[in-house]
Amino acid sequence: MYDFAIIGGGIVGLSTGMALGKRYPHARILVLEKESKWAFHQTGNNSGVIHSGIYYKPGSFKAKFCRDGCRSMVEFCQEHGIDYEVCGKVIVATEEEELPRLENLYKRGLENGIEINRISPEEVKEIEPHVKCVGGIHVLSTGIVNYKQVCEKYAQIIAQQGGELRLNTKVEKIVTSSNTQVLETNNGTFEARFVINCAGLHSDRVAKLGKVDPQAKIVPFRGEYYELTPEKRYLVKGLIYPVPNPEFPFLGVHFTRMIDGSVHAGPNAVLSLKREGYNKTDFDLRDFAEVMTYAGFWKLAAKHADEGIKEIVRSLSKAAFTRSLQKLIPEVQAEDLVPTHAGVRAQALMNDGKLVDDFLILHGQNSVHVCNAPSPAATSSIEIGKAIVAQIPEQQHLETALV
Repeated sequence: MYDFAIIGGGIVGLSTGMALGKRYPHARILVLEKESKWAFHQTGNNSGVIHSGIYYKPGSFKAKFCRDGCRSMVEFCQEHGIDYEVCGKVIVATEEEELPRLENLYKRGLENGIEINRISPEEVKEIEPHVKCVGGIHVLSTGIVNYKQVCEKYAQIIAQQGGELRLNTKVEKIVTSSNTQVLETNNGTFEARFVINCAGLHSDRVAKLGKVDPQAKIVPFRGEYYELTPEKRYLVKGLIYPVPNPEFPFLGVHFTRMIDGSVHAGPNAVLSLKREGYNKTDFDLRDFAEVMTYAGFWKLAAKHADEGIKEIVRSLSKAAFTRSLQKLIPEVQAEDLVPTHAGVRAQALMNDGKLVDDFLILHGQNSVHVCNAPSPAATSSIEIGKAIVAQIPEQQHLETALV
């Protein structure tokens, strides 16, 4: 019998396990991951950015957890000797009509308590000499890190705390009773008093296994990246982002210097035909049918048809992808770009076609379900873990787990 079982070994599941071990040092904690490695999906394929929190609606979980998480992630890396760099980033307007959106973003950043400066095109060039723009924002607290390394350290800490970590273990059924949850997996059966669902791309399905209706469906969006050839890395000093369209949930193609010195360009955002579909040809009939028969998807598609078509064109045409990047750095040419890994974003979508724009944490019987945790979840992971643990009721059966 375990006190807590966590489903999902991405960065949110592992941070939650770490936070549980700290809060309940005598508890029996179990983390289950269906893959052979930690951080196999969203966490292991993201861009490695420690986000500042500038983009998010003031007062939202994303705004608070990201701002605080930016600090706590840096402190964690310092404490545990993980390579990171607070390099800052610039967000730039490339056309005059984008300036009002840039100004609104600047005001939002101030409201969220972010350390930012409004800068001129000349000041942008002092930071990023090859960028062409009409105005920008310098976000000082943004950084870069390898989140796989962060997750490995989270897992080590859980093990040191006495937690049990199991890879290659997929939860296939959950049997709920008044006092316990029985998790039936491909690798044995486990019983726990409390279950926390951090299953990412499959979080909605796991919630339903636990008799919780998230009122939303995970729709997978693949983000495809190119990488600058080594001889052209000099074009990018740090992080360069366009002004995002506030009506669209993605940030637009941008340049990211990774912690290993490489420079990634992207991503676009196209519907993936498989929840774990990292290649254009990946297809899963169940995943595809769920999206195609979901009214919310068609409402979203109708609303964002123009943007959606642009994303598809960028996916199919390297020339179109290059043109998007040239808006930021005109010197970039198609021959400077080579394809690199893709990531898949688990985005919760409601039946009315509205994207769930904040972290979504739901409660069931003796359970908590994290049903929407896309970017900036990696940055926010320590804060999300602490928040989940704080939401667990102090039940009688947990008293033995407390100090």
